[in-house]
Amino acid sequence: MMKLLWIILGLGIATSVVGETYFANGIKIGEVDQDSAIVWTRLTRNPAIDLDGTKFKKVSSKVPVPAEMQLPDGKTLDDMVGAVPGAPGEVRLTWQAKGETPVIGDWCRVEAASDYTYRFSLNDLQPATEYKLKVENRDGVSASGHFKTAPPKDMVAPITFSVITCQKFSSIDDPVNGLKIYHNMLNLQPDFFVHTGDLEYYDQPAPLATNPAFARFKMTRMFGLPYIVSFVSNTAGYFMKDDHDMLKDDCWPGATYGDLTWDQGLQILHEQFPLSKIPYRTFRWGKDLQIWLVEGREFRSPNKMPDGPDKSIWGAEQKAWFFRTVKASDATFKVLISPTPIVGPDRKNKNDNLANVGFQHEGDEIRKFIASQKNMYVACGDRHWQYVSVDSKTGVKEFSCGPTSNARAGGWKNSMVFPEHRYLKVQGGFLTISIDRKNGTPVLTARHYDVDGKLCNEDVNTGI
Repeated sequence: MMKLLWIILGLGIATSVVGETYFANGIKIGEVDQDSAIVWTRLTRNPAIDLDGTKFKKVSSKVPVPAEMQLPDGKTLDDMVGAVPGAPGEVRLTWQAKGETPVIGDWCRVEAASDYTYRFSLNDLQPATEYKLKVENRDGVSASGHFKTAPPKDMVAPITFSVITCQKFSSIDDPVNGLKIYHNMLNLQPDFFVHTGDLEYYDQPAPLATNPAFARFKMTRMFGLPYIVSFVSNTAGYFMKDDHDMLKDDCWPGATYGDLTWDQGLQILHEQFPLSKIPYRTFRWGKDLQIWLVEGREFRSPNKMPDGPDKSIWGAEQKAWFFRTVKASDATFKVLISPTPIVGPDRKNKNDNLANVGFQHEGDEIRKFIASQKNMYVACGDRHWQYVSVDSKTGVKEFSCGPTSNARAGGWKNSMVFPEHRYLKVQGGFLTISIDRKNGTPVLTARHYDVDGKLCNEDVNTGI
């Protein structure tokens, strides 16, 4: 057995190295509420992502090029830049609240069929409590992390969370660590974060993820970058999906991308992230905040279908759930988090979200409902620019977080300031939403940051 070493992956995550398998993808912590969480991990062959591997062949993204045509002769995925190959073995999780005795879980086997991943379900946790985590393998290799559970619904507590979207490996802005926003978000120590989707781009090179193996490669590569590993291992997260990480641009049920099917795309997402079975869900964080995470791909009508009462993005069941649970909530602030815009404005040539005329019937219905609720706001992803906008008909306010890097920013111009805009900036970065009380009055503050963590805009809203 080799001498004990410590490899520091980015900021805040440590992996001890003594054996044959490792935790290069660290930990993901998801679906956190007052008393439960899902902890994800993956056993890997190497201690860290390989950023010195072979480059893929250059191909056009206009057609889904077969996977094998993108590899240089004699090379496999394990040889390529960004490779994080998995490995079989056994893993276990230990969790501990401060001042409490550690709870040591059972050994669980990971295998190729699940890409060597495992999801631990934690129950009977304490609310408003920080938990330390450690995953380990049979060789004595371990990775650590921590997270905080949500406070009970009657507890007044300051809460800050971050919202991000649209990340691509070829658009990283730190060649060694990945994406700078993750380091800067970690410095702010949010209580949780929401990734609104486009976790990667299957339909953009390199490579094009035209089969399941290439899709897994792209996800493990992205979430093997040190800054991302550090952040998601130490922050409660809620992972959403959109089109590019499901299959391809503007997709709907039944679509395929090369040899990658709709069902395979969905299965890989559930394999690679700590997700609940039902894709739409709501979480309460204390007396003053409740969030709703809606699903925008699994239940939608085809984009080409004529607009009308039968055309939907959310589907009847999800929409009924949303209306019912929002009406039942007594949270001071209600925040709808959507993978795509509800308000916009968006480009006229788009026909894929509720801010587009192709879905105007359902968009009007949902905006009207949100406007009827007290202190309800929207945060969205998908758009590659940051904005704060107010719907001219209903007064619904929406915050767009913008993409994860400046290389992903575009599709709009800073000069295109519409009457709806209260803030507009075509840049990468992230959004935070903070809930606090000032002189006893509840306040929601939305802040936009650039990729370097510089505050660019602050939008203050008082609870009434």
